[in-house]
Amino acid sequence: MHSIAWWPTVFVLAVATFTDLRSCRIPNWLVLPFLVAGVAVSGWTHGWHGLGQSLLGIGLGALVFGFLCWMGGMGMGDVKLCAAIGAWIGPAQLLIALVMTGIAGGVMALCWAIGGGFVGELFHGAGELIFGVKQRGLRPHPDLVLDNPLTRKMPYAPAIAIGTLFSFFSH
Repeated sequence: MHSIAWWPTVFVLAVATFTDLRSCRIPNWLVLPFLVAGVAVSGWTHGWHGLGQSLLGIGLGALVFGFLCWMGGMGMGDVKLCAAIGAWIGPAQLLIALVMTGIAGGVMALCWAIGGGFVGELFHGAGELIFGVKQRGLRPHPDLVLDNPLTRKMPYAPAIAIGTLFSFFSH
């Protein structure tokens, strides 16, 4: 949305990636001030239009990742990080970031499964999620949620970081 959005975003993404890889958590002390600062800077630099774009970015990020969290596949730290990024870059650039994040996350998951020797399990789980919707509706799959201690969990902040950085290069 504006030229100063890249440097605080890159800093927060680096810290979020580090903490997510280390502890599978993205701390509120990092994300919430970043979100508030994004709204403030957008409003300050672009007036009411900037404030509106910032709020739309928050809403889009929270909606998309919130749905994935509700389905059991994302943590709330990912949701808050994505919403905070939306506060800085707005909804148009966030759409690009979300698409690129999905691609990066898919490639990372595939590499992780190949390295861990569970590619068959990955594809079986993906098939269950996609084709099992007809049977279970929009309820989370009971075996493929973060609450299940047997579920493999992949930190997603690196994928969010890669997707967001690619969105900066697309402008």
